[in-house]
Amino acid sequence: MRLQEKWFSLSRIMVPIALNPVMAGMAVAGRGQPALRRFNALCAGGARGLPLFTDRPGGLEAAGPALCPRLPAEADLVSLRVLWIAGLADEMATGLAALARSCRVLVNVEDRPDLCDFHSVAEVRRGDLLLTVSTGGASPGLAARLRARLAAEFGPEWAERVALLRQRRVAWRRQGLDLAASTDALLQANGWLT
Repeated sequence: MRLQEKWFSLSRIMVPIALNPVMAGMAVAGRGQPALRRFNALCAGGARGLPLFTDRPGGLEAAGPALCPRLPAEADLVSLRVLWIAGLADEMATGLAALARSCRVLVNVEDRPDLCDFHSVAEVRRGDLLLTVSTGGASPGLAARLRARLAAEFGPEWAERVALLRQRRVAWRRQGLDLAASTDALLQANGWLT
């Protein structure tokens, strides 16, 4: 089976998850804006103490103290569970991905689905509300357009709505109420999903 055919068959078996960045050791390795963009997205998702490894630190100063001016070695990888690689040439990305896998680290190489153990999703964050879109790497452009549509439909006000739902859910549970029915009633009463 050719690599492209293998990838096509494997892309249909991806499983969506949302990782707690506090519980999973994560890092980014790469160069330039692709690496910084991935680093910033992970930080926006709650990742703290996330290292950004690069052998070309110029232009990545915005990462601050997280910037590691070298690519990760095996000793760095053994403490990780997830590694994003962005902006590296194919040969370097392939070698680093293989090294990471030998350390039992899940790998995502940006724009190289054949080198990925998982895909990063296009996301919209509204407080605790996380809306995601994935095409399994088939069309990042489509995922971006769908993300924009979701962002327009679910504006910043949804952060407060989800916070209110969280508070009410605690009270409903104490009262022994049906959580799904109570949620539906609140949504309907406010016209939030009509």
